[in-house]
Amino acid sequence: MALVTGLIAFFVGSRPRRAALSLFRIRSAAVSLRGHPAEERATLPDGREIVVRIGVPEDPYIKRKELDTVSLELFAGDVALAAVNTVLEPRHTGEARTLVREVVAGLESGDLEPTAGAIEPFADRIPAAGETR
Repeated sequence: MALVTGLIAFFVGSRPRRAALSLFRIRSAAVSLRGHPAEERATLPDGREIVVRIGVPEDPYIKRKELDTVSLELFAGDVALAAVNTVLEPRHTGEARTLVREVVAGLESGDLEPTAGAIEPFADRIPAAGETR
């Protein structure tokens, strides 16, 4: 709906440059980790299920669009097991998906424990999108 509104404003409005910028913002927001975090489930060797999530965290005091922090989080149901800030930016969607897959693989194989200390090395690098270790 917002995309259609942006297109209409672009073609009909008296300020095409402003409308074009609005359209760009709408598109870039739609493909960032702000609104679309990378998330996958992992089944640990002991049978527990963990959700691995990389995205812009929720902050009750700051609007999400103003945040640039991207975190790597592990959840067991509604319980947060671990969270670390990453060097990723909200626009790094492909890189975030690659990191999520790496963490899931490590958790499922038993090579990683579901702790902040174990996942911290993943937070300190930006992999190429589609790259796997």
